[in-house]
Amino acid sequence: MAPNDVQLFPVQVEGQVDPYFLLVAARTVRCVDEAASEEFKLWTPEDGQPEKVGGYKYVAGLRIDKARVADERVFRPWGLRSALIVDGDLKAALEQTGIVGGQFVEV
Repeated sequence: MAPNDVQLFPVQVEGQVDPYFLLVAARTVRCVDEAASEEFKLWTPEDGQPEKVGGYKYVAGLRIDKARVADERVFRPWGLRSALIVDGDLKAALEQTGIVGGQFVEV
């Protein structure tokens, strides 16, 4: 459903015979709506992690600016490693397959 947006890697899960796949988002999008999100903090040089400076240290109540999202169906918001955004059709498909290890929250 989103072949340009993700990579799927087959994995073996101990004690399971059903196939499992690890989904890796291939795209990032600068789309965090800082004004609409509840709270956010950026990494600074004082945090002692220079590779993260300018990225989001955390975002509470994440909201995205949908106008900044083109045709991406699966992506990570730029600067956030913890959030994975999927569109509604893909969410429904994942739920039908019995996805494990994820939860869906509208952003």
